Amino acid sequence: MLSFEQKLAIIEAFPELQRKNVSLGRTNFHYEESLYEKKSVVHHLHPNGNGYVFAGLVPGVATDEKGLVNIRDYSEDELRSLIEKAIQALALAPPEKPESKKKKKNKPPQEERWIGPNNAVLTLLFEEDLWYLYADLNLESAFETYEEAVLYLEEEQFTRA
Repeated sequence: MLSFEQKLAIIEAFPELQRKNVSLGRTNFHYEESLYEKKSVVHHLHPNGNGYVFAGLVPGVATDEKGLVNIRDYSEDELRSLIEKAIQALALAPPEKPESKKKKKNKPPQEERWIGPNNAVLTLLFEEDLWYLYADLNLESAFETYEEAVLYLEEEQFTRA
């Protein structure tokens, strides 16, 4: 088992990590350039040699429920390799979530003005899961879908402003 001082020397060799002393003589090391909210790479390195590395984003590494790996019995090479992988994982942009099928469709605007016969102006507004049609401040109609509202407006000979 590496001593606290040996582990500290290995960790401090990573210039991208910043040391943060915490209670009971323990030390954390943060990666401030992380593309995630998580910035802590080394967590609670203790003078007794115990400590943790956040590897929750490193594929193939067994972690606890918080994404931490206990490094108490790690060798120099194992520790260096794990920290490198942890930093690399935090430096990669999070994968974009695939758009839902609803979002892939052309999303209608949240508010539209429509002009009809005699220059009448109606406002179509999406609020609280319904499409409301207003003449000035007066509610004219409500529709469950945008398509329903557009169909009604077109039937009444209104066009988008």
